[in-house]
Amino acid sequence: MSACVPARADSARTKHVHPPHSPPPGGPRRFRVAGADLSAAIAVFLIALPLSLGIALATGAPLQAGLVAAAVGGIVAGRIGGCPLQVSGPAAGLTVVTADLIQRYGWRTTCAITVLAGLAQLGLGCLRVARSALAVSPAIVHGMLAGIGVTIAVAQLHIVLGGTPQSSVPDNLVALPAQLANLHPADVAVSVLTLTLLLLWPRVPGRAGRLLGKLPAALIAVAGATAVAALTGLRLPKVDLPSWSSHALATLPDGPVLGLVAAVLTTTLVCSVQSLLGAVAVDKLVAARPALTGRVKRSDLDRELLGQGAANIVSGSLGGLPIAGVAVRSSANVAAGAVSRNSTMVHGVLVVIAALLMVPALELIPLASLAALVMTVGFKMVSLNHIRTVTRHREVLVYAVTTCGVVFLGVLEGVALGIAVAVGVALHRLTRTRITHDDMEGVHHVHVRGQLTFLAVPRLSRVLHQVPHGADAVVELDGSFMDHAAYETLQDWQKTHTAQGGSVDVTGRRPGTRISEPAEMDGCRCRPWTPWRNHQCERPPTAPPSGTARRTTTGGAPGTTTGSAADPSAPGFPDTRDTRDTPDALAAPDHSGRPGRPAGPRHTAHELARGISAFQRNTAPLVRHELARLAREGQQPSHLFLTCADSRVVTSMITSSGPGDLFVVRNVGNFVPLPGEESGDDSVAAAIEYAVDVLEVRSITVCGHSGCGAMQALLSTEPGSGRTPLQRWLRHGLPSLESAPANESADDRARRPRLAGRAPADAAEQLCLANVVQQLAHLRAHDSVSRALDAGNLELHGMYFHVGEAQSYLLSEDAEGGVFERVLETDLTA
Repeated sequence: MSACVPARADSARTKHVHPPHSPPPGGPRRFRVAGADLSAAIAVFLIALPLSLGIALATGAPLQAGLVAAAVGGIVAGRIGGCPLQVSGPAAGLTVVTADLIQRYGWRTTCAITVLAGLAQLGLGCLRVARSALAVSPAIVHGMLAGIGVTIAVAQLHIVLGGTPQSSVPDNLVALPAQLANLHPADVAVSVLTLTLLLLWPRVPGRAGRLLGKLPAALIAVAGATAVAALTGLRLPKVDLPSWSSHALATLPDGPVLGLVAAVLTTTLVCSVQSLLGAVAVDKLVAARPALTGRVKRSDLDRELLGQGAANIVSGSLGGLPIAGVAVRSSANVAAGAVSRNSTMVHGVLVVIAALLMVPALELIPLASLAALVMTVGFKMVSLNHIRTVTRHREVLVYAVTTCGVVFLGVLEGVALGIAVAVGVALHRLTRTRITHDDMEGVHHVHVRGQLTFLAVPRLSRVLHQVPHGADAVVELDGSFMDHAAYETLQDWQKTHTAQGGSVDVTGRRPGTRISEPAEMDGCRCRPWTPWRNHQCERPPTAPPSGTARRTTTGGAPGTTTGSAADPSAPGFPDTRDTRDTPDALAAPDHSGRPGRPAGPRHTAHELARGISAFQRNTAPLVRHELARLAREGQQPSHLFLTCADSRVVTSMITSSGPGDLFVVRNVGNFVPLPGEESGDDSVAAAIEYAVDVLEVRSITVCGHSGCGAMQALLSTEPGSGRTPLQRWLRHGLPSLESAPANESADDRARRPRLAGRAPADAAEQLCLANVVQQLAHLRAHDSVSRALDAGNLELHGMYFHVGEAQSYLLSEDAEGGVFERVLETDLTA
């Protein structure tokens, strides 16, 4: 009998029967909404209500269509979509597309197009192509939104002035002078009041401003303008919501097939791209939120596309506007503290309630106030931050062409133009290569910026032949691609130049730049910080014949062929044919039984020589100019870094410092012996005096680390032992040991130096932290340090580096005993 089959036939039923004397099981679990979701839903609802009416007004659709889209976007897209905190509804980015469709095909056919676009989105979601939509250049997306924003703003300006907008931007611009000459004072007054409240409400100062700022400015602006218009009795057009019984629903599409197909594709493209980009932006906002009351999952973009498609099908069927993710409402939802998709769904329910019960209040809103609100949204879509970004990335041409194309031709035409220009810019960058030649102190530098293709071969050949015969040359490749024609040109010149007595060093500034043929790409592929013992590189079993160019890795470029010195066959270079230089030998245990140790002294010397050779090939060409400057000017470090001699603590790596930045003192246990004692240490004291008085460093850091052998030895050392130099040196750590005794109460332990967020892992880690604080106290006892501190010219810092986590902690002395705070990535941008 299978173990998966229950022993009794009725066992599956009996486990669901409650005991006879227990209360009957409760009913189905009730739908619960967290308090944070409820408050966020109210905040989003207050923003969505006026914006939905305004966007419907801007498109020329029935005003109820905006409310339908807001409700469906919140309930359907909120429930099915893959981004829990993104709020969907009628979006300003769809205004121009929808307005054009209504003018061409009428409102009911536009609803049918919305349904078809939703079906297309469902198909794309099933095909799982959501990530592919993000391949569109951000310059094109930002340009499209900017063009839509300009179109919205120009059209709504006519309503603000009391007129009626035309069908296109050029027509609106032509009609603007006549509209300015025929102003309607009531409409202008209400619009100015709306804009003033929008501008000033977030800037109310003081405590009152913090309290009032919780109410959205859009709601206050529209409500204020409505109240003033009602109290003063101004006669001007207002919102007109017809009875829901006469609400227009979708019908079968009527129009030319090609036109309808283009309309569906345009609606699908704009809705999908805006929603997917919005989902990515919401993920970034959630990740940057300081404290979460609940964990929010990252967006599932394919599911988000399915949710948007379902919402568009329902919205179009019920006579609503097209739906997409909305940036303003989504950011408000995240900022209000929402923790689940319930906030989005509750906001949709609130829109339904308002649409059914608040019709008399909504019909008091002046159309000019809604137009001013939407005009502001249009202006904000032209983001200066986006313009600066595309300018920095040299894509301003793509942005400008897309924007102008959307404004003057239409959304689909503008996006197509933007894609064409983006492809042209990419091809131009691929073919644009700068090749320069400089003679610096007898070394000829050929610098290639850009991609090396066959189009650049004539210029490359011309510049290479400007290098004199027999001269030392350095070819710097600042690019990531080289085709076969450029490779052969460079190789042929290199062989010829080397044969004539010259030397060539080929360096690549960017990882992945390769000079050798694919068959020769078996050189070192390890990163600069890879430890020697972890190198997994295949080395040539025999030395190459004399006069043959060797293969090297330059600038992170595996397999680069050069003709420089340091040939493995040269005298004095370690023999690469050593049988111990094999993967098996690298993994062989040493006499202590620990795997991965080098096989012997000769192997270790070979690794050191290989490391030096790699520096000469890869790093030296990049830092030679900086080191030459330091050699001329002398060292001027700003920081004394005192740390342990442990081989796992690489100071330049964990501080991202370069030559000349740090004056480093290392010893076992990162001790600072007290001055003047019999057991004092003049070596450390001399380094401190030289750094402070001569180099005039501005700060000193004492850095401890996890797994410190000196701390372990202190914990196990017997009092009075001092027979060896190491034991005598460890006596400098006794004050640290006395400040953190092993047997102490919980209250005393709470007053000791500690890590933020967790307790020390063991007694050794507690001693490491106490030792950093103790050595800082010893530093203050040195005369040079004391004088600099009194003059305000020096700062002292404590640091703890957890090796296993690759995590740094900095000492904050605000709390009693001192707390080591975790250094986060965000701190680096401060």
